[in-house]
Amino acid sequence: MKALIQRVTSASVSVDANIVGEIEHGILAYIGIGHDDDLQSAQRMIDKILTYRIFDNDAGKLDKNVQQVAGGLLLVSQFTLMAKTDKGRRPDFGGAMPPDAANALFGQLVAYAQSQHDKVATGEFGANMLVQADNDGPLNFILEV
Repeated sequence: MKALIQRVTSASVSVDANIVGEIEHGILAYIGIGHDDDLQSAQRMIDKILTYRIFDNDAGKLDKNVQQVAGGLLLVSQFTLMAKTDKGRRPDFGGAMPPDAANALFGQLVAYAQSQHDKVATGEFGANMLVQADNDGPLNFILEV
C-alpha cells in the first residue's frame, strides 16, 4: 500500500460538480492499494498517516501530527500510485488490486480512519474526481507499508 500525503490548508473532492468530501487544515492522502494489501496493511497505513509529524511546533519544526493540530484527513483512492513506471512511456497498472476488492478494502480503511480520528472525509471510489487543494509548504510525502 502506498500513500501520497500532502499538508493542506484546505482540500475538497467533487464528482459531477458536487462536493463529496472536504476538509480545512490537515492532510490530503491519496491511497494506492496493491495485490498483497489487506486490512492489517490498511490499518498500519492509517496509523502512520495519523501520527506522521508534518505540522510545525512552536519552534517551527515538523513535530506535530494531524491529530495534535486537530486537522482533517481527506482520503482519496488512487490506483495510479501502484503503477510501474520504470520501463517504457506508458504506466503499467498491473500492481493495483482489482477494483471490486480494492473498493472493499478502501471502505475498511476509511471505516478504520473514522474510528481513530473524528475529522475524516473521502472522495468517491472509482469516480472521475476533481480534487482541489491548497498545498501548505508545499509538503508532500510518499508513505509505504
